[in-house]
Amino acid sequence: MRSFASDNNSGVHPAVMEALRQANTDHAVGYGADPWTAQAVRTVRAAFETPDCEPLFVFNGTGANVTALQLLTRPYHLILCAETAHIYVDECGSPAKMSGAQIRPIQTPDGKLTPELIRPHLHGFGDEHHSQPRAIYLSQCTELGTVYTPDELKAITALAHEYGMYVHMDGARIANACVALKCSLRAMTVDCGIDILSFGGTKNGLMVGECVVVFNSLFSGEAKFGRKQSAQLASKMRYLSCQFTAYLTNDLWLSNAGHANQMAARLYAALKEVPGVRFTQKPEANQLFLVMPRPIIDRLLQDYFFYFWNEAANEIRLVTSFDTTEADIDAFIRTLKTIEL
Repeated sequence: MRSFASDNNSGVHPAVMEALRQANTDHAVGYGADPWTAQAVRTVRAAFETPDCEPLFVFNGTGANVTALQLLTRPYHLILCAETAHIYVDECGSPAKMSGAQIRPIQTPDGKLTPELIRPHLHGFGDEHHSQPRAIYLSQCTELGTVYTPDELKAITALAHEYGMYVHMDGARIANACVALKCSLRAMTVDCGIDILSFGGTKNGLMVGECVVVFNSLFSGEAKFGRKQSAQLASKMRYLSCQFTAYLTNDLWLSNAGHANQMAARLYAALKEVPGVRFTQKPEANQLFLVMPRPIIDRLLQDYFFYFWNEAANEIRLVTSFDTTEADIDAFIRTLKTIEL
């Protein structure tokens, strides 16, 4: 079944599969002391144009977020995030459990934090009765499919650093954001003052694995210990790391995300002409949020798998991937147009 449920449902890009095949040769020293991991570290540093950043390959997105937030916080700290944030909604409380820090959600209309939304929560510093504000968590793209501009990111990081706080970016879909804004990885992160990034790949052609990229040198020395304590140190590291070399070679990450965004734009163009369809968020990358009559949704679910975002409001989410085809979209629209209320 072809799916619009999530870019996690997509396959593995052939170039990544080939990298895995080539890495599956003979024996190699474990835990990252292998040539594939050394090459991947060099490749990540080059991609972000930051030779002194510290890339840490991990198993998954939740593990990447936990590893990053444990580096930035202590159990008496406070993490601020949007109320729709992945760490607050979709990670079963693991960031709070593993870091011990309190997570405070902030209501937003579009999934994006702003200095104005954050500032009211910046109080209690030095008061031993209150969790100390320490980290701000951002998703790029957000869980509502919206995208932070570099200027918006810089405003948030400037505020955070003014108060002695740090910013963690969950970049599960950062490639889609870079395509949307025609922006480099460095311009989206380092140049904006991001301290630590969870650099995603499984939503964009990788089989498994993410990469925590530590930009702030204050945390580089402790990073590998945090990864180990978070149960994210792979013994056969080459199978995680080799994928990132393929991913970042010949701009595969960029072309994959570009295709996903183009397919979302095609799907949006077709859906907005359908009576009864209304979009609830501005389509900016590869996620679409929309409402339509419930009988239509129920009929579509017979042939396609996708998620409700707000079932009470008949709001659904459709996501395109690097391997979504024009035929997939055209078939979906044909099915939609045959449904009679």
